[in-house]
Amino acid sequence: MDNILITVCARGGSKGIPDKNIKEIGGEPLIYYTLRLAKEFKKKHPGTLIYLSTDSNKIKEVVETLNISGVNTNYTRPQKLADDSSGKLEVINDLKNYVEAEKKIQFDYIMDMDVTSPLRTLRDLEIAFEKLIKSNEALNIFSVSPAARNPYFNMVEVNDQGFAVLCKQGDFLTRQSAPAVYDMNASFYIFKEKYFENGTIAGLMEKALIYEVPHVCFDLDHPIDFDFMTFMIENNKLNFEFLK
Repeated sequence: MDNILITVCARGGSKGIPDKNIKEIGGEPLIYYTLRLAKEFKKKHPGTLIYLSTDSNKIKEVVETLNISGVNTNYTRPQKLADDSSGKLEVINDLKNYVEAEKKIQFDYIMDMDVTSPLRTLRDLEIAFEKLIKSNEALNIFSVSPAARNPYFNMVEVNDQGFAVLCKQGDFLTRQSAPAVYDMNASFYIFKEKYFENGTIAGLMEKALIYEVPHVCFDLDHPIDFDFMTFMIENNKLNFEFLK
């Protein structure tokens, strides 16, 4: 049986959407959807532990009020990892080290489920997890969606001379003929233990696989994103079964 750590990272200070991690959407705090799906994953994988990473007592209180079994809230994120400059990988690694020391175990896999990108299903997690397990070389896998723009065809940057040029060069007459590119939708990341070996953190693209989410999936960066997702959830506009 694999030992799996699910990390749910929810920093208290959100400038774009105040208190977005616990802001109500579809009748529940946003974080509810991630924790509920984490619980469903744990049912299929008994060696799974679910831990909240937050610096906010308010978020802890909301999570504890939800009373979702199996969610641990006894870790408090250090302040040095709770500002705008803190990297997500450092946050995950710190929580991993804490739980391994507390439980005196070593995790085989670490799955991070992002609170602000909740449009995922148990099937998404299972397929991606299996894909990573089957790869001997890959260290991690993360979720993506097809990109609306393609750097080979209709994305430009300004060169040293001040002129616009395509971001990537290639002889393509249509966007469809250019190589496929993807947006990282931030919904989930799964790592093998080796990724964090010796206390170092490899680059995200170091032997990484992608899982293309087959349905709408995006993260919440701006208030309009929250309004759009709220409308989709409350009016049954999603094209898949959203766990509630």
